[in-house]
Amino acid sequence: MKHISLKELQDYDRFYRGNLVNSITGFKSANLLATRSKDGVDNVAIFSSVTHLGSNPALFSFVQRPLGHGVGHTYYNLKETGKITLNHLPESLVDRAHQSSAKYDASISEFEQLDIEKIDREGFIAPFVKASPVQLAAEYVNEYYLKENRCILVICKITDIFLHENHLANDGWVDIAKAGTVTINGLDGYATTKVEKRLSYAQIDKELEEISMETGK
Repeated sequence: MKHISLKELQDYDRFYRGNLVNSITGFKSANLLATRSKDGVDNVAIFSSVTHLGSNPALFSFVQRPLGHGVGHTYYNLKETGKITLNHLPESLVDRAHQSSAKYDASISEFEQLDIEKIDREGFIAPFVKASPVQLAAEYVNEYYLKENRCILVICKITDIFLHENHLANDGWVDIAKAGTVTINGLDGYATTKVEKRLSYAQIDKELEEISMETGK
């Protein structure tokens, strides 16, 4: 196997290093986060840093890159209104969603600029992405400044869920492969998914103990 030391990693061209580090940790979620500014301008941008934080309360986080230089509209809108929507990325929107990461001016709506159709639901401030198979409404909870890289870890609480009923199993499991949700490898590699199997809740029982003894583990 190829060995890359920390010194070699630090000496790489920044684009090469960025591609390597962003892809080496594996596939990530692909979500369009949508907000509305206090001036009524809708914003939508792709994020690959959304992470489940807990089920009760239902929390997720995303990482906001260092602010300034044309970035941060999602963050600023969320802080102003307290509301955001999370929309799974369907394959049909990959090209336009990827372009949403460009540094558009705050006065420009990526929905309009990139021809991404939205849904305005009564009682919700932030818009939803119409083509998204799984849509969540959420509200701002907290944030933590990451001094190691000057990013911000933003915590949101899920308040509402919208999805197709046939993508929801009897036990509450969401089949995102069936829904057509796309995932990201690195910064620009988009992939579809396939669920190979679901396994039961892992427990230590007699059978597993016997297997462990036989294998020496």
